[in-house]
Amino acid sequence: MLTEDRWLLPEGIDEMLSDESRRLESLRRKILDLFATWGYQLVIPPLVEFMDSFLAGTGHDLDLQTFKLIDPVSGRLLGIRADMTPQVARIDARCLDHDSPTRLCYLGTVLHARPDHLEKSRSPMQVGAELYGHAGTASDLEVIRLMLEMLAVAAVENIHLDLGHVGIYRGLARQAGLDAATEAVLFEILQRKDKPELETLLASSGLEPDHAAGFMALIDLNGGHAVLEEARQKLAHGLPEVQQALADLEWIHQHLSALFPHLPLNFDLAELRAYHYQTGIVFAAFVPGYGREIARGGRYDEIGQAYGRARPATGFSSDLRTLLRLMRAEVENDKDSAIFSPHSDDYDLHATVRRLRGMGKIVIQGLPGQNGGAHEMGCSHELRKTGSSWDITPVH
Repeated sequence: MLTEDRWLLPEGIDEMLSDESRRLESLRRKILDLFATWGYQLVIPPLVEFMDSFLAGTGHDLDLQTFKLIDPVSGRLLGIRADMTPQVARIDARCLDHDSPTRLCYLGTVLHARPDHLEKSRSPMQVGAELYGHAGTASDLEVIRLMLEMLAVAAVENIHLDLGHVGIYRGLARQAGLDAATEAVLFEILQRKDKPELETLLASSGLEPDHAAGFMALIDLNGGHAVLEEARQKLAHGLPEVQQALADLEWIHQHLSALFPHLPLNFDLAELRAYHYQTGIVFAAFVPGYGREIARGGRYDEIGQAYGRARPATGFSSDLRTLLRLMRAEVENDKDSAIFSPHSDDYDLHATVRRLRGMGKIVIQGLPGQNGGAHEMGCSHELRKTGSSWDITPVH
């Protein structure tokens, strides 16, 4: 006996119907074509890999998000990909044997064991680009520019960009000589931006006043360009790597301001998400009214080391489905009108249909005895015979 709920899907797993699928596929093609014009080559990582390969170089951040299963062939533990970035790093490290910069891009569905607290979907369609083999800020700028161009192609408006640099926190932690346990607690507090708890921790930590003051300043260093000058003053006693991180952010700011003069830029020097494997500049794109980033990225120079070939790396990723939801309404609703062709053995009609399809037009051929015609099939036009020719006429 059939149960009434056999049509239900698991929580956070959804399907896309024809109209949404068509728009998603159109957006997919546009974005991949954009990446190609910048020299980013498409790679398609596997859906499953051995778990030790998946987690290598990520600080095990992905462990809780990864569906796991046993491979009946090898008996080893497999994981269904929850993030394609480590896979692309493995491809660069193990499959591409050259030292020059490599530009790779990818697009595919990933699976999350747990839903994001703001996203119900557990099956995002991850799209991204990675640049390997260059350690300078010029490559960081390139991937940020490419991310912004991708959002423009997706017709997402009112972008706000957040910038940070995990090297600032790393430098302060190293200078203060924090042990692993204290660093982990401090990291978690900064993520929550809990100022009272930070004050309590620092008061009981025994840190030198200059070191404690640096961490205390970090939690409030969030805002416009003036934040960088404020940081240079408040973190003046920091190691050279802290000053270099601030200089890198200043360089990025100058170039982004020139290239995108109307782009709102915000700096958050306590932004530490993905801190365990990111090493430098981090960035995220936001739009008003949406409670989380719509694209994010950063530098992660050490991720390839786990695969035997550490190379400088920077990149970004996004969810294609999220971009589709945020597209401008007029672009989203702009679709090709379908043309209905009646069922007929007229060879001139078949030739006309073939020609129209060759031009990229959607032509739906009627079937003998079917219910419904052009209107019921969702067509705005139909082919009608006028004299000896078949003409396209509007459906009334």
